[in-house]
Amino acid sequence: MSLLYPFRAVRPVPEKAAEVASPPYDVINTEEARHLAAGKPWSFLHVIRPEIDLPEGTDEHDDAVYARGAENLRRFRESPVFVQDPEPTLYVYRQQMGDHVQTGVFGCVPVAAYEDGRIVRHEKTRPDKEADRTRHILEQRAHAEPVMLTYPDQPAIDELVARITEEVPLYDFVADDGVRHTVWKIEDPSELLEAFRAVERVYVADGHHRCAAAARAAAVLREQEPPREGLAEYEIFPAVLFPMSQLQILPYHRVVRRLPMSPEEFLQALEARMKVERNVADPTPPAKGTITLYLDGSWHRVELPPTQRGTVADQLDVARLNEHILEPVLGITDPRTDPNLDFVGGIRGLHALKEMVDRGEAALAIAMYPTSIEELIAVSDAGLLMPPKSTWFEPKLRSGLLIHVFD
Repeated sequence: MSLLYPFRAVRPVPEKAAEVASPPYDVINTEEARHLAAGKPWSFLHVIRPEIDLPEGTDEHDDAVYARGAENLRRFRESPVFVQDPEPTLYVYRQQMGDHVQTGVFGCVPVAAYEDGRIVRHEKTRPDKEADRTRHILEQRAHAEPVMLTYPDQPAIDELVARITEEVPLYDFVADDGVRHTVWKIEDPSELLEAFRAVERVYVADGHHRCAAAARAAAVLREQEPPREGLAEYEIFPAVLFPMSQLQILPYHRVVRRLPMSPEEFLQALEARMKVERNVADPTPPAKGTITLYLDGSWHRVELPPTQRGTVADQLDVARLNEHILEPVLGITDPRTDPNLDFVGGIRGLHALKEMVDRGEAALAIAMYPTSIEELIAVSDAGLLMPPKSTWFEPKLRSGLLIHVFD
């Protein structure tokens, strides 16, 4: 079975693309979504964060939220703001964030490839988040947002994509966060589909819960709907596939809400275990194996000891942090569930960490060095899982530009 399929995208008309496109559901909370969508009736947040159209305080898992999301998508599709391409095709999607540019192929990938491991995952998903996205898929009969996948660089694919990007784009706009988004519609996808036959497996970069939800929704619909000829639309889901060399991973930082000891006692406990350089001027971790800590008004640089455990996943900085500091010194044994630990995406900057501590929202901020794409692939190929919140990919895919529906 192929790893790439064309589809008939439901999409905004070009003049409305910037107004429709929104951040993905999982990088903003309800309050932020309500603010971003204020006065913007065509923001796609009305579909992926539909609780913003209900009274404040409505639980985002309330039945009314799922019904409103489906209603909003129907309303969008019936309006002159949206069209559906008449024939299945592929698209090319370029993002530019400052000097960083990444260009991927936007199509659909098969649920079967996720189930048989050709779409390789590296992160454990949470059942509650899977269930939430699954219900949105089933209620809307659509995959509203794409996942981000990556594959080993292929010169033949690069050449085809470069040729397509010389043509006039379908969309080209700068979002409110300064990221430029450009999309080309491919009139004849046959060459690109053929080139992708050389790609044997792809890796989940961002969107583990959307992948899992697509698989769960497909399992439900296989039971509910009679067999049909060909591949049902719910058996594929949308993705943007980027060459590995183009992706940008930012660090995923940590904050600890409360310390079980004084700041001085904490630093002394670390000094007994590892090298600590106090009161550094530059808070940026300079290399793998080094973190910086902010507490009690100062930054400190710490060299993480090598792991005493055996797998490639244990060699990640986030794993070494758990092994040498979070578990033995702070008593945080499960970073996935401990309420004393929280995570801050690298896009927010080190100043956000400092501000959280200075405001009293946290006692300790931990700045990480970013995980590399090579580390991600090594862990994935070994069939292992990374600790939670190991990678923050940036820029994020914009939602609402190309929607995959089941009818």
